[in-house]
Amino acid sequence: MGSLEAGSTATRVDISICRRFGHIKVSRIVFLLCFLLLLLPFITHYYLSKVESGNQSNDANHIRFKLEALEDLGALKASDLRLRIQEMERIKGSVSAELRDLEAKRQGLQQEISSLTSRIEDLKTELSRQKTELERVKMSVVQAQVAQREAEQRNAPQLSLPGRLFPNELQRILNAAPHESASHIHCRQHNCFDYSRCSITSGMPVYVYSDALGELSSFLHTALQQTLSFNLHITKDPKVACLFFVPIGHEADLKQLSQLPHWGGDGRNHVLFHLSRERLQPSAALMTSKLTDRAILVQSTFIQSSFRPGFDVVIFPALGPPGGDVWQDCAPMLPARRDFLLTFQGELWSLDGPGEALQWALEQLHGMAAGTTSDRFQLEFSCQPATEKEDLWGDWSMCGTEASRQALLRKSTFTLILVPSNASLVSTATLQARLWEALRDGAIPVVLGGDTLLLPYSEVVVWRRAALILPLSRASELHFLLRSVSDTDLSAMRRQGRFIWQSYGASLQSILDTSLAVIRDRIGIPPPPVEDAPSPSVFNSTFSPLKTEALVADAEPEESLGPLEPPHASPSFRRNYTVFLTQGFEMWNDWGDPFHLYPQLPFDPLLPSDAKFIGSGVGFRPIGKGTGGAGKEFCESLGGNSPREQFTIVMLTYEREQVLMNSLSRLHGLPYLNKVVVVWNSPRAPLEDLRWPEIGVPVQVVKAARNSLNNRFLPYDEIETEAVLSVDDDAHLRHDEIMFGFRVWREHRDRVVGFPGRFHAWDINHGGWLYNSNYSCELSMVLTGAAFVHKHYLYLYSNWLPQAIRDKVDQFMNCEDLAMNFLVSHITKKPPVKVTSRWTFRCPGCPVSLSEDDTHFQERHKCINFFSQVFGYTPLLNTQYRADSILFKTRIPHDKQKCFKFI
Repeated sequence: MGSLEAGSTATRVDISICRRFGHIKVSRIVFLLCFLLLLLPFITHYYLSKVESGNQSNDANHIRFKLEALEDLGALKASDLRLRIQEMERIKGSVSAELRDLEAKRQGLQQEISSLTSRIEDLKTELSRQKTELERVKMSVVQAQVAQREAEQRNAPQLSLPGRLFPNELQRILNAAPHESASHIHCRQHNCFDYSRCSITSGMPVYVYSDALGELSSFLHTALQQTLSFNLHITKDPKVACLFFVPIGHEADLKQLSQLPHWGGDGRNHVLFHLSRERLQPSAALMTSKLTDRAILVQSTFIQSSFRPGFDVVIFPALGPPGGDVWQDCAPMLPARRDFLLTFQGELWSLDGPGEALQWALEQLHGMAAGTTSDRFQLEFSCQPATEKEDLWGDWSMCGTEASRQALLRKSTFTLILVPSNASLVSTATLQARLWEALRDGAIPVVLGGDTLLLPYSEVVVWRRAALILPLSRASELHFLLRSVSDTDLSAMRRQGRFIWQSYGASLQSILDTSLAVIRDRIGIPPPPVEDAPSPSVFNSTFSPLKTEALVADAEPEESLGPLEPPHASPSFRRNYTVFLTQGFEMWNDWGDPFHLYPQLPFDPLLPSDAKFIGSGVGFRPIGKGTGGAGKEFCESLGGNSPREQFTIVMLTYEREQVLMNSLSRLHGLPYLNKVVVVWNSPRAPLEDLRWPEIGVPVQVVKAARNSLNNRFLPYDEIETEAVLSVDDDAHLRHDEIMFGFRVWREHRDRVVGFPGRFHAWDINHGGWLYNSNYSCELSMVLTGAAFVHKHYLYLYSNWLPQAIRDKVDQFMNCEDLAMNFLVSHITKKPPVKVTSRWTFRCPGCPVSLSEDDTHFQERHKCINFFSQVFGYTPLLNTQYRADSILFKTRIPHDKQKCFKFI
């Protein structure tokens, strides 16, 4: 019985011990093992030192006894002495062997201790890495769960490009007379336009009649045919047409309009496009009548009684080339103040004289010009030499030749544009030609009497940003007003005037495109979507490139930078029908391209910070779910003011396969990376046995049509994110640097955000600009060898930037990064943003790049000066700060983690 009780007691003790061990956490066991492993070398070292000390003491005593026995060497025989010597030599050899054995054992134990210590460090590193990986997996799971819940709860559809809806029949003929409110003279958009043929998703197809009505000059006829072939609205099927385009020449017989096959009885949805070039007289203009009926008139000359506001369109005369680059025709924008403060050349041809108000204004102008101030005026109100009389209906003629007028305008800060004496004229081709020349040559227009005039495209173009529009009664105060305009405002108005001229009137193509865009904007139809560049693979359809694991020689620092998510594209075309409603002003007057619909814009408005918690939280990932936090919470979410997103890396390469493979390998495990687009600029295909690293995201290798640095900025259809990281194949960026740059770009989406900073320096000896890469406290460019840009700028670079700049890039095989900085600064009027302290990012061991050659710098000097010439000024702006992490160099409590360990 006692033995049974003892047995049960022992069993309970064992069970109790097992239960205690069962409650011990794994982390404590790991800690205990690490402690024992650390303790083991010290115990071993202590034991060995005791053993060596004891052995040395015993050996010394043994030798001493031997020597004492050999004290009386003189009494020994020679043979005995020899034996004693041999014995001593044997003892010496034995001791030496024992010492060698002990040394070998000591070295072996030291190596074992070193190996165990190294193993402990490796285990620590592996434990830290596994913890980091576990945290990253947890974050990824949480983010995936949130995304799944958002997908299940989504109430708004994902918008994309609209399906196009067209009418399926020809224009119906209306025989009944229109109601009085819809007669030709009372036409407005709501009562004379047939919206049923123009679905909001139709894209506004335009059918062009093949033959012009009346006489068109050979230049206008050829140029119009070429220009229409490039317009995206043109269709050859009249059944689907929204508008019917009728070119009108001089002396057109308007009775023939009713004979047009699709006139429909009243001309609704017809556009009568009348261009002025050789003949600018008002008598050549079309007049609204029963013959034009409900058709829209598009021309330069209108009388007050025939212009229908919101229906007809005032345009520039066709004085420029058919299309193409026109920057060569423009004057430089600087200096802000020119030789003459105000100039005018013209003669009033009117049988009734100038009229009382205009006569008073002319007297004031004469008095201003005859003043004693230092300001210079050249006001000529009669042509010298006299020009041939024309029937201008009380308008001002243009004196001299185009070359003489241009020479004077380029010396003028302001130029005067006077209202006609005929009050019924609200717009004339001569007045618009005078405005056209002033904008081209950089003379800021002063439209005196402009409150009674119509300027081109005034329903979308804000003319007050480019011209001074004053009533005649301000003539006495004109000098004071002109003197009060600062250099900053002079520069801004001249730049805006050139922008309007280049975009909407410099060429026949710009006039035609703008006229159709105004009508399209008026009826609320989105423009045609911009086209992506194709991304043909460098591999054929039957070849699969070899894959290998990404092997990184220099591992990234162990730091959790964010979750690893499956690739997801940025939402596109979500504002198809609202961008022109809410940001139409900026689209026409700032951004430069109202002719295309873009999938996203860097200027898209942001929601208020509380909206993400009150009804509009889809896609947002606030830090700490809105409570904020330091490093740990920061790394778990993107935060910021925009919904979650990813970025695409675009990497240009040319016959440096191993450098490319190393750079791709370093991208393994990079958070928020959507894909990598490698632009293969070489005409030679990659080697078949080349092994491409598996980095966790798709790697698309795009075959370039030719070797050009402009390929770096093509808007490839493989780029499905707004954020694009442009990076050289030899640029060595750490993951934390890339992530920090991405987070900063999300707050400066309209700017270049990157790493290598450079600046343009003034050449004080010879004038002009120099490219400078020295360390400086001021910079104006961030090189796109390692920089984030919005995909919108890839469209603008490839389609909107003057071709001369891209040609210069191809000529020098250089400067594409400078061109992108010029473009972005020109659009935004802001400098780039540099992040982190590093200045260069070349990888160690990479081949010497082209940028090491002195020729490279000489070419870049020339590029900056040439680009400034093309733009008319230097849009680059200086900045004196860089972006670092918020908690960088900030003392924080020991239990808190910084946003980034090294940034």
